[in-house]
Amino acid sequence: MRVVIATIKTWNITNAKKIKNLYNSEDIEISLITNKSELNYSTLKVIDPDYIFFPHWSWIIPPEVYDNFKCVVFHMTDLPFGRGGSPLQNLITKGIEDTKISAIKVHKGIDTGPIYLKRDLNLNGTAEEIFLRASKIIIFDMIPFIIKNPITPKKQKGEIVEFKRRSVDESEINSDLSLEQIYDYIRMLDGEGYPRAFIKFGDHKFEFSRASFKDGKIIADVIISEEE
Repeated sequence: MRVVIATIKTWNITNAKKIKNLYNSEDIEISLITNKSELNYSTLKVIDPDYIFFPHWSWIIPPEVYDNFKCVVFHMTDLPFGRGGSPLQNLITKGIEDTKISAIKVHKGIDTGPIYLKRDLNLNGTAEEIFLRASKIIIFDMIPFIIKNPITPKKQKGEIVEFKRRSVDESEINSDLSLEQIYDYIRMLDGEGYPRAFIKFGDHKFEFSRASFKDGKIIADVIISEEE
């Protein structure tokens, strides 16, 4: 069996390399794609994968790819609840502490494909800690399960709730938030590739990370810079 794992986050790349080494002795060949330009029909045709898995991919998957190969994307909500962008941040702002990772077959609709399986995911900690937790579940549990078990994905059932992708401007901490909400804002954006939670004070910008919430107080690292 030939498998492709397409991802751009360092934690997924690290874990993908580990599972690739684990399967060296088995009849499973795993290729890793970490660049948008490599995800095209010509490159994939040479590999001829049985599955292409997308643990974290920031671009639209071309139709020529998902029409010709079995593509599986992983979404951090209990679909059809939470279709759309910025699932982690939208979940946390809604006060949700536990979610599901849904493995879905890719087709033209965003997060609308049939579901292979779901796994539980807790949302405590920073964004990076949550993504690390999710990466282990996806790469060491969900992907091997799909590879080794013939699964027919099933149509999504339930109420459809759509999420909107968040913009950089929405990372600004509003003055009407409670301390708990400010803490959530900081931790949900504290991860690789995300604009950190910030406040503006005159000509300066305060960006926060590594927050903890103790005794009714937030303790965090801060970077202070001149506004551009």
